[in-house]
Amino acid sequence: MRTEFQKIAVIGRHDDVRVADPLSVLVTHLTKNGVDVLVAEEMTLDLPASRLAEDTLADNADLIIAVGGDGTMLYAGRLASDKNVPLLGINRGRLGFLADITPDEMLSSVDHVLNGEYTRDSRMQLQATLSRANGENIAGLALNDVVLQRRETGRMVDFETRVGDHYVNTHAGDGLIIATPTGSTAYALSCGGPILEPQLDAVVIVPVCPHTLTDRPIVIPAHQPVEVRLLDRDNTKAEITLDGRSMGEICPDDRLTISAADKRITLIHPPGYDFYGILRSKLFWGRDSRKRDSQQSASGDEQ
Repeated sequence: MRTEFQKIAVIGRHDDVRVADPLSVLVTHLTKNGVDVLVAEEMTLDLPASRLAEDTLADNADLIIAVGGDGTMLYAGRLASDKNVPLLGINRGRLGFLADITPDEMLSSVDHVLNGEYTRDSRMQLQATLSRANGENIAGLALNDVVLQRRETGRMVDFETRVGDHYVNTHAGDGLIIATPTGSTAYALSCGGPILEPQLDAVVIVPVCPHTLTDRPIVIPAHQPVEVRLLDRDNTKAEITLDGRSMGEICPDDRLTISAADKRITLIHPPGYDFYGILRSKLFWGRDSRKRDSQQSASGDEQ
């Protein structure tokens, strides 16, 4: 099979049997179709694939296939971020929105992609810069979200936000989420934020457990930078995370700036991809909740 994707890197948590089995099937299928498959040298599975250091996979691949949940997709995104390598996700997680191909559809969907039957989906990333009072700058990228969260304390944190040149609010609560449209269906959604269509050029700012009910989520244009400063209060400790990874502690004299990044992530979708269909599937939209509740009740009775 002739395909533009001659070298494909496959990643996943090989120590998880739910991932290991489909990962092995996928690698064997790709190899039989003449694809040069690349895997991390740490992978313990016996696979017909070339082995490379994991941080060099994107340097040598035309495509990365992530087998797992959205966490695996985010990790693949970090590998691909500087290399402009597209990603394809096989969902073996629970509530994945990024990895949209089911195991039953895996081989047929991959064949469609190998045959050039797919769409490209460009996703925004956020650039976060933590400017410390001592002049040190720490920077990083996030596909989902940048989060300020209280740390090692049972007390709320106080902080203020600015959008562009405008002061927005002084907040008190557990923290703040600044999310891309991709991240709007992640942590931000669980905190009451809106769902943003992936192609919107926008960012959502969502307070986490705000002290006042009037502190509400707000959607802003992506070109406007967001600035967050922690206010000096007794026993105040907070940290910044990028897609769940710690960026470091933020102190009252520091400044966190978040803006749309120049680099974007490209997702590959096989024919039939439908963002709204995924929402219906994951969030049970368009279904009679009474029937679902009765089915769950019957299942519980059988157990």
